[in-house]
Amino acid sequence: MKVRWSFRRLLFVWTPLVSLLLILKPGLMDPAHPEVAYTAAVALLMAVWWMTEVIPLAVTALIPVALFPLLGIMSGKAVSSVYFNHLIFLFIGGFLVALAMEKWHLHRRIALRILLWVGVTPALILAGFMLSTAFLSMWISNTATTMMMVPIMLSIAGKWEELYGRNKVAGLEKALLLGIAYAASIGGVATLIGTPPNPMFVRVFKIHFPQAPEISFAQWMVFALPLSLTLLVLTYFYLYFAFVRHHGKDMQVDKNFIRNEYRALGPMSYEEKAVLTLFVLLALLWLFRRPIHAGSITIPGWSELFPHPGWIKDGNVAMLIGILLFLIPARRKDKGAFLMDWKTAERIPWGIILLFGGGFALAEGFKESGLSVWIGERLTVLQHVHPLLILLVVVATITFLTELTSNTATVETFLPILAALAVAIRIHPLFLMIPATIAGSFAFMLPVATPPNAIVFGTGRLRIHDMMKAGFWLNIIGILTLTLFAWFFMTRVYGIDLHHLPPWVGH
Repeated sequence: MKVRWSFRRLLFVWTPLVSLLLILKPGLMDPAHPEVAYTAAVALLMAVWWMTEVIPLAVTALIPVALFPLLGIMSGKAVSSVYFNHLIFLFIGGFLVALAMEKWHLHRRIALRILLWVGVTPALILAGFMLSTAFLSMWISNTATTMMMVPIMLSIAGKWEELYGRNKVAGLEKALLLGIAYAASIGGVATLIGTPPNPMFVRVFKIHFPQAPEISFAQWMVFALPLSLTLLVLTYFYLYFAFVRHHGKDMQVDKNFIRNEYRALGPMSYEEKAVLTLFVLLALLWLFRRPIHAGSITIPGWSELFPHPGWIKDGNVAMLIGILLFLIPARRKDKGAFLMDWKTAERIPWGIILLFGGGFALAEGFKESGLSVWIGERLTVLQHVHPLLILLVVVATITFLTELTSNTATVETFLPILAALAVAIRIHPLFLMIPATIAGSFAFMLPVATPPNAIVFGTGRLRIHDMMKAGFWLNIIGILTLTLFAWFFMTRVYGIDLHHLPPWVGH
């Protein structure tokens, strides 16, 4: 987030002072349990510094390691152990596969192949770029996907400019750039590894409700993939009618241009085939790890072949495939002896992993100190508000707040509060926590909202007015779509009863 330095300095000084006041006067919150105020002080400090990025996000994430033991919230051993778990390995394993795809240019081959399939008219080119971007963002970081797709798009736009002139192509360029940025964010919500808030939610949910059933990779996709596809289609039509419809239908890209770009990659190499095989294998292992129930039909999960199927998590599977990348030899020795090398693996975003850990520690602190209960007791006034209205307000608040803040930091801050709210008003926690997590990825208005937005804005071919106008209405579409999906579809997928708390919720 870009904040004026004077404002940043103000927050840097005053936030610790307010936190210190809570520490020195714990009776302001709960005289019988001072650790409630201590945790609130740390949470306030982390929330403000996360949302304004006064210091690096990863550094803020380390605050619980330093302060929780000193304040008596959690022991040093306990808080340190929270930072690493099977969901961290899910993220690392997924990134190893994504980096292997980038190393051998498999992601570029996939994108160009999709463009060859869809066609060469402006409408089809827009659909092709959005489909390619969304699919890749399900498995690869949104930032990497956008950075790969934008140069391909600009090369095609250059051909259009040569044929039809810059003025005639300008609107179509805007549609393509916005389509890539928006599709990257929308596609990322479809899988547990597609965007950082998703695995963050799974861990925070487990911390607050340890007896709850596991949210598996497949179970997440059952709800999130249809939502993602629906919003992707709505976004496509919105961009088409806003930017593309009025441009000449005779504007076409020579299919040979895309075909030549694809041919320039050469025949599919042994390394690409190997990485693609492991990628498909990983997806199948994730999807079919646990039994899938479809009415009267049950597809058994492969984990049941082992003595302790409950011990096998999606993170373990991701690391199995990740390790295989380091064991399978490559034939192109100029790029390393194996499919993956540690120099490439060092590009894993370790700062994001620390950010995850800080969120997990904060959530654990909320629970251990009793702050979640304290917040919940004060939110019982919302018990008589209609659940649909509460859901709409939560989704809208996080969507627009994320325009100015890190989506991961925003979700990390709100999830423990929403967990407490759900218990307080006696509503199923998933009903609020899953939509809140997804809403963190639905920020489309400002360049600073997400890395994909910043990348496409950085091309110099978009004005801030273009992004704000298109993004505002898309925010509204996203809020309504997510709210309706949660109300009508998510409640069925997860068996959510809005009138009763599930038995695994502590009372």
